[in-house]
Amino acid sequence: MDTKPCAVDGWVDAIPAPGPRETATFDLIVSTNLDSVEEDIHDTVVTCTSGDPRIVHELLTAIQPGDLLRATGTLVQPPALGEPARLVVDALEVLDTAPIPVLRDMVLDRYGDYAVIFDANRDQVPVFTAYGAWVGLADKADAIATLIDIHERMNGDDA
Repeated sequence: MDTKPCAVDGWVDAIPAPGPRETATFDLIVSTNLDSVEEDIHDTVVTCTSGDPRIVHELLTAIQPGDLLRATGTLVQPPALGEPARLVVDALEVLDTAPIPVLRDMVLDRYGDYAVIFDANRDQVPVFTAYGAWVGLADKADAIATLIDIHERMNGDDA
């Protein structure tokens, strides 16, 4: 598998999502202004992932859509033709933050060392540790505390 080291500056497209094995994934929108046609601006989506615990924590707790980031890492070729390459991030720098959004349909909230996502269209509430590890799906908001208690009994108090 061929890899290339690179750095990309771009805007976060959507709320970063927890991935498998305590990773986080996100898309950066990269604008390239081509000199040949002054008004011609092309946007490219760069899919990024990281397994570094510090970067995963930052992505899942502090980064929001519209933030301008510099992601530095290794560009990895896709496993199959037609799939996009992805950037495996080992350094992340916030260049500028987005204005505070007005969330209407979805809200990310913290419960101590845990993060939950409230979605206006669903009763179920996904629960993660602050580091992005999956805890479980609460049937409704009232069940979040019970789910966290069960998780802590099974795994110790470490979130």
